[in-house]
Amino acid sequence: MSSVAVIDYGMGNLHSIEKALQHASPEVDVQIVSDVKKIQQCDRILFPGVGAIRDCMKALDRSGLSPIIKEVAKTKPFLGICLGMQALLTDSEENNHTPCLDIFPGHVEYFSTDITDSDGSRLKIPHMGWNKVLQKTHPLWKGIPQNSRFYFVHSYYAKPDNASDIIATTDYPQAFTSALAKDNIFAVQFHPEKSQAVGLQLLKNFLSWDGNC
Repeated sequence: MSSVAVIDYGMGNLHSIEKALQHASPEVDVQIVSDVKKIQQCDRILFPGVGAIRDCMKALDRSGLSPIIKEVAKTKPFLGICLGMQALLTDSEENNHTPCLDIFPGHVEYFSTDITDSDGSRLKIPHMGWNKVLQKTHPLWKGIPQNSRFYFVHSYYAKPDNASDIIATTDYPQAFTSALAKDNIFAVQFHPEKSQAVGLQLLKNFLSWDGNC
């Protein structure tokens, strides 16, 4: 039986993700784990996260999970979600500059507090709710129509150094990176576990993905 490790470092809506994974592919063994050996034994890795990046990185350092995340991100199909995506960048503006895992070269930046839509109305921060995702070709978009709406909750966004790492964008009001990918890693700013049918399809695609593009 194929297995997926949902990394538990004390931050993330783990049970919501667990249920969504089980619904997407009932035949997959979903494990919420913090033990390094168990993470290494699983076929796929899911790295979730909600909250502040400083708390995230402190939790990873306390638990000793930063090295194993960097290790499995090189070798196994790997999915980062929301804060789990932002933590893959070099650093974040949040909390007066927070060093991150530096798996994707680049930075995490704050949405401007004075951004407006085409009518001049001020847009709220955090960016919260449903928004369209403009995809580039990747196996994890299989069966998901272009410009499908996914559910977002965030005040910061990824700005990778390499444009080739951007696998999807979303407008608010300017285009920002809503998904990153390279090699066996795929990471999304939105919450697939909260995104109904298209989110479940993405999770299903991940659970059958061999890590090749």
